[in-house]
Amino acid sequence: MPRNCANSCQNSNQSSREPTEMQLAQGDGKRDEDGDDDDVRTLHAMGYAQELSRRMSAFSSLALSLSIICILSGGVTSFHLGLSAVGGASIGLGWPLACLFSLIVAATMAQLASAFPTAGGLYHWASLLGGRGWGWATAWFNLAGLVTVLAAINVGTYRFAVGALGPRLGLSAWWLEPAAQALGVALLTASHAAINHMGIRATTRLTDFSGFLIVGVSAALAIALLAFAPSLDPTRLVTFTNYSGPAGGNVWPASGSLTLLFALGLLLPSYTVTGFDAPAHASEETRSAAHAVPRGIVSSVVISGLAGWGLLSAVVLAAPDLGEAAAQGEGAFLSIVDRVIPGPIAVLLTVGIVVAQYLCGLATVTSASRMAFAFARDGGLPCSSAVRRVSQAHQTPAVAIWTVSIASVLFTVWTPIYSTITAVCVIFLYLSYVVPTALGLVAYGRSWTTMGPWNIGPWYRPLAALSVVGCLVLIAIGMQPPNDRSVWVVGSSALVLALAWFGSERKRFPGPPRIDAAGSLAAREHD
Repeated sequence: MPRNCANSCQNSNQSSREPTEMQLAQGDGKRDEDGDDDDVRTLHAMGYAQELSRRMSAFSSLALSLSIICILSGGVTSFHLGLSAVGGASIGLGWPLACLFSLIVAATMAQLASAFPTAGGLYHWASLLGGRGWGWATAWFNLAGLVTVLAAINVGTYRFAVGALGPRLGLSAWWLEPAAQALGVALLTASHAAINHMGIRATTRLTDFSGFLIVGVSAALAIALLAFAPSLDPTRLVTFTNYSGPAGGNVWPASGSLTLLFALGLLLPSYTVTGFDAPAHASEETRSAAHAVPRGIVSSVVISGLAGWGLLSAVVLAAPDLGEAAAQGEGAFLSIVDRVIPGPIAVLLTVGIVVAQYLCGLATVTSASRMAFAFARDGGLPCSSAVRRVSQAHQTPAVAIWTVSIASVLFTVWTPIYSTITAVCVIFLYLSYVVPTALGLVAYGRSWTTMGPWNIGPWYRPLAALSVVGCLVLIAIGMQPPNDRSVWVVGSSALVLALAWFGSERKRFPGPPRIDAAGSLAAREHD
């Protein structure tokens, strides 16, 4: 980074994020609708001024997370990753297993979010519990995960919309070519950025609607599939069938190991039920954040896990022939819906799915941009003074919004392969999940003794340990062929981060205002 840029970033970072004594006394004048300024005072106690508009309710926090998880996005566009592994067992057994693990991660994450409710989320927690270096690395992994998950969502949305509605609109196969896909994804992402730029109120209204839409369309789709199914055979949900290689549309390389294939099929629920850290990133825009944010994190995983299991189980049960569907590869989900549900109903439900997928991308821009804003506020990004700017007209981190949106589009140009994008985003996100969880496991009861209102008590340590082990297993699964390219992406990223930290960032990056894990504000360290 140029020296003058780094200096201006750091100076802006120090002057703008630390509240003045008058702000501490007056609460910045930004109170919620009930006049309660506890949120502002909590933020001040952690060394930050209230800059973003605090308008989100507890339901909006939940809806934001539901919108990003969006079973109608990941569950639909990644359905083939499960079915083409071991068939129905990937849904009947693999889905609840992975969702139970996600719930464990969510529970430990919720405790951290309740204790430290800031937009930095995972980055801030890692910094407080383990130091600036751990926080800096977590920030980059989390930001990379959010950018790549946005890429995966919008690539999936575009390909699903063209595949489902294209033939009915007379679109040729050219629209699935890389050039057309890149243009379509760019337009989708730009519209998400524009809406986010205009203010949290408009975004919140759309994500609130998205929460209802996801549950409603999922229920309607499951009912329609079961109602029009030629037959129902519940044993499909526990039957292991090897659909690797050509039998599964070459989604996974041919393998004789059902254990390996079952593990690969776990990428379906693991990719779908992720991004539940979104409420934490919107903490500074949420009223009663220490209570609402952890509830939103955990509730969204429970609701999405159960609704997704019901929906995808209905898809498996309704399929006229699972073997024929698996052979369609990426088109497996649509082939089942088109064969089972009458045309007009199928079109209506498909439109509902596409709208939900679009709103999923919108919510992801919200989450990713808040993470970028928080990291830039502490001087962690190149030219942080620009990235951390808040629009005076809309009280949104406008530069951060457009920065993460452009980065996600560029990533889809570099690798347009959907399965690779999903594997990379799962690895990056779970790396960012595992670091603060592991640090919390070490600090719990030692340097971290003051908890927030969400507290799972003695369960924290065993659940945190399970989270760490499970995250490492998922990361290993995500690096298996045909996604072994992710090894190079993640490995080179880790190497670059290590060189950058020990080469310059260790001396330059101040980290967040130094708060010890007990919750008291201390002097910032500049080592």
